[in-house]
Amino acid sequence: MERYPFSSALVTGASSGIGEVIATKLAAAGVPTVVVARRADRLNELADRHDGVEVLVADLLTAEGQAEVAARISDPDHPVDLVVNNAGFGTGGMFHELDVDRLADEVELNVAALTRLSHAALSAMVPRGRGWLLNVSSVASFQATPRLAVYAATKAYVTSLTEALHEEVRGTGVHVTALCPGLTKTEFQSNSNTEGYERDIPSLAWTSADQVADEGLKDVVANRVISVPGLQYKALVAASTVTPPFVKRVLTRVAQRWD
Repeated sequence: MERYPFSSALVTGASSGIGEVIATKLAAAGVPTVVVARRADRLNELADRHDGVEVLVADLLTAEGQAEVAARISDPDHPVDLVVNNAGFGTGGMFHELDVDRLADEVELNVAALTRLSHAALSAMVPRGRGWLLNVSSVASFQATPRLAVYAATKAYVTSLTEALHEEVRGTGVHVTALCPGLTKTEFQSNSNTEGYERDIPSLAWTSADQVADEGLKDVVANRVISVPGLQYKALVAASTVTPPFVKRVLTRVAQRWD
């Protein structure tokens, strides 16, 4: 059984995908874990399978939901050691053809909610000199991504914010890491209108949610600022630092097979 240094944890977006796998790994290791999402039935199923799981049903697209989760993170009587900001979604398609209200919700969840919960986490952790914050970003954060323009832009914010916070809390006993997975088979594809990726993109390009969860937890414990699961994506991110932006845009366009 995996052993973690966390005495407690809170995971948003825990009803499916990477968030569910992280929450399951923590609970299986005996870490009391608060699971957060809108879908109560899925959270309750998770709680039924594992001891020590606390269900918190909240809609992080609302101010009320964000405030409720922030308050749980800040509760001095029930401190949270590890906060995993995993909740988020993407929208695939031509920017001008997409529903602007959905895009606004994407920014609210991926950026505003994550910012508020990161603030709550560090406000509680830094004074006590202990804590871990894992913000789930994406390899898309390292380049503009046509047809996932808003998603990539929000994740660029997440990576940049997380890198800055990592430096701000250096030496305080608090670890801050951005988890930047590449293509991972979860409900993201159906929710973002990118189901064609599974058909068109070779299997070697995909990582599993289990691998992503393992590497993210390992890297936040090690206090790595950026966690990129998979050798193929480590190489891609390394190459992106020396590739001109216009070349990256063209390559992204070609990879998505559109003219």
